[in-house]
Amino acid sequence: MPEKQDKTKVTAAFYFFKAGLLLLLMVTVMVVKGQTGQLLVVGFVTDSVGSPVPFASVVVEGGPIGVSTDINGRFRITLPAAQSAVLTISCVGYKSTSVLINADVNSPIVELRVKLDVNELLIDEIRVSSDRRWTGNIERVNARDISFMPNVSGNFESIIKLMPGVASTNELSSQYSVRGGNFDENLVYVNDIEIYRPFLVRSGQQEGLSFINSDLVSAVEFSAGAFNAEFGDRMSSVLNVSYRMPTSYQSGVSLSLLGASAYTEGVLGNRKFSYITGVRYKTSSYLLNTLDVKGDYTPSFLDWQGLFSYRLNDKLAFSFLGNYATNSYQFAPDVRETRFGVFSNALQLKIYYEGKELDRYISGMGAAYVEYAPSQNTSIKIYSANYLTHESETFDLLGEYFLNELDNSMGSGSYGDSLINVGIGGFLNHARNFLFARINNFGLVGSVRFSNAKLKWGAQLQHEFFDDELNEWNLLDSSGYAIPYNGSAIGLSNVMVAGNSTSVNKLSAFSQLDYSLSRGAFTLATNTGLRLLYWDYTGDVLVSPRVSLSLKNQRLKNFNFHLAGGVYYQPPFYRELRMPNGSLNPNIKAQRSVQLLAGLEYYFTAWNRPFKLSVELYNKWLDNLIPYKVDNVRIRYAGQNLAKGFARGVDIKLNGELLEDAESWVSISLLKTMEDILHDSYVDANGQTVYPGYYPRPTDQTLGFNLFFQDYLPGNPTFRVHLSANYGTGLPVGVNGIDRYDVTFRMKDYKRVDIGFTKILRDEISSNGISRKLKGFKGIWLGAEVFNLFNFNNTVSYLWIQTVGNQQGESDTFAVPNYLTSRRLNIRLQLKF
Repeated sequence: MPEKQDKTKVTAAFYFFKAGLLLLLMVTVMVVKGQTGQLLVVGFVTDSVGSPVPFASVVVEGGPIGVSTDINGRFRITLPAAQSAVLTISCVGYKSTSVLINADVNSPIVELRVKLDVNELLIDEIRVSSDRRWTGNIERVNARDISFMPNVSGNFESIIKLMPGVASTNELSSQYSVRGGNFDENLVYVNDIEIYRPFLVRSGQQEGLSFINSDLVSAVEFSAGAFNAEFGDRMSSVLNVSYRMPTSYQSGVSLSLLGASAYTEGVLGNRKFSYITGVRYKTSSYLLNTLDVKGDYTPSFLDWQGLFSYRLNDKLAFSFLGNYATNSYQFAPDVRETRFGVFSNALQLKIYYEGKELDRYISGMGAAYVEYAPSQNTSIKIYSANYLTHESETFDLLGEYFLNELDNSMGSGSYGDSLINVGIGGFLNHARNFLFARINNFGLVGSVRFSNAKLKWGAQLQHEFFDDELNEWNLLDSSGYAIPYNGSAIGLSNVMVAGNSTSVNKLSAFSQLDYSLSRGAFTLATNTGLRLLYWDYTGDVLVSPRVSLSLKNQRLKNFNFHLAGGVYYQPPFYRELRMPNGSLNPNIKAQRSVQLLAGLEYYFTAWNRPFKLSVELYNKWLDNLIPYKVDNVRIRYAGQNLAKGFARGVDIKLNGELLEDAESWVSISLLKTMEDILHDSYVDANGQTVYPGYYPRPTDQTLGFNLFFQDYLPGNPTFRVHLSANYGTGLPVGVNGIDRYDVTFRMKDYKRVDIGFTKILRDEISSNGISRKLKGFKGIWLGAEVFNLFNFNNTVSYLWIQTVGNQQGESDTFAVPNYLTSRRLNIRLQLKF
């Protein structure tokens, strides 16, 4: 495939596909035009802590009309507009409730929020709020917890990092790896639109705000693998986020030492029009000043988002989701001092800098939806989304370094001071990298519900265009020698000079069937699906069958069992296409993962409180892998399908409410993931040919431990404490200057504890009447957070320092750890009105 393609190229298939969907839209508008005389009731059913209740029964008393809530706890039912009606909502394990719907000819839509209380007499049907869905292996996350948890990055993904099977060793980044996959193997959706992360970012401090705005979130689903066919073509995980559909006016403001956010939502025009919009600002200089590199940090991250909806009648609705983000990272380093090594060989690196770095990431996204529901059990959604990003990374950083050995003699008067100079030198790092990307997609999703089944299907055409210019290199100098040293010319390292422009089209389609069957004491729920993808870069057609089974037995009411598996392809995105020299590989193939997992959930009570124990075992067979190396959050791909591999492990999670309305959990994950570059070999020092075989992948974190704990004072739930903790064994790291992927060493283990204290002032203000002006607030929360409570020194990557050790110009290499942030105190105020 040619490397250069015209920026405006779109295949004829795209136009035919789009025209067909527009024709379908016109037909749907003609069908619903003029329909009157019906009242649409749109509802959301939750439990006592606000988590959705799926598959609840919603029945009109005295009539044959009835529906069930979907997996998100939502329902819609159509009633005669001229009559009042009583809806009865019920679900196994909950107390039934009834709601009176008054006829109102001036409002064709009624929106309800119904809360069901747990039936304490049905102990065997206890559910824990974070996961009430027993069909499949998708876990529900309580979005409300993110408002209180100590969150150093300010990103929503911080709560996902505490899930079983999820690993992250960088608190400044929103990126995470799942069950041995890397950052690029995770799917993220917001209101059914896939979200992309910046392409040029190489460190967590450059990253800024992630797309997901925590203030707007209503429902969150997360799957760590073996997910359904409706989700796209990645190999590791799915994060599926839904923004709220407002039912009344509400606004909020949050202020802290790390930034601010504000949102507002409401309904207008006889409740036909709804809006929810928010703005966020983040500055991380307060945190970055704890790093070893001192200087002038000027990060500035700003974004706006909005979801606007208009319901024409009970069958047709229009929505628009928009986003604009501008992230700027400017840094002028001054000096760095890092101590590292072991007690017997303690070293100190000191660097004096000149120059600066300036990175900018500007992106925008717009998505338009048309939703048509011809009946209570049938719906069609047509959407079109456009994503644009302009990214630039520019720096010239000159450093002069001194590497010294420290006095480690206990009791010495010079203990900790420099004794011997190990090496001196300098470096010049240069980059002028620019990227423009445009991603357009157009598609539809439809579903039809039967008495005990649901059929869902969809198709999407996606056009991707990338244009980049890369110019980066490093110059290393030690004792007058340029490294690499050849005795005559000045040598540069890590050179990448290239320019690429490429256009890719993808056509995908899926169909899946949810089916439930009861026989005697057994209830079986299945999801079977098939996903197809045509990728015109290589002309490949990829077929992905996927299936999941869930089983309940009335004699073992406290147990759920599930089994899932499938074939998962990941066609290379732009950065996977690029080889180390900057050129694109025209013969690359999609990576493939064949997955199988088995799990169980056990519900029980302890201390008269509900708990749930979850266990999942999984195995992934991987082939057509593209090897890579990770430096901070930057992934450098080989650009070729060179390897095969595997990932296997077990995830265990225990969660529950130690106190009412305060859910906590702990998870332990064991993982082994390795790969083998086919037919690779090297000649050792004895002249023997060695075939390395399998070696650990860069995400091979053997043991992971995550904890989220909430508590409050007995009898005083307005004073709360929130604690999060992470532990992960060290990850493999490649050695600088060695092209082989099997030569690695392990980082130190990652350890971090954050704690937050929150005082809820709203009830106190309303009861004491401190000020009439404050009575207008719906909520006031004041909090204090301590990040990195125990001040652990965590390593995110290494700075490779080379010194010339002899007259022949042979060099020694030292891996100097780049430490993450140290202890910091943050104050946060949240207001709702």
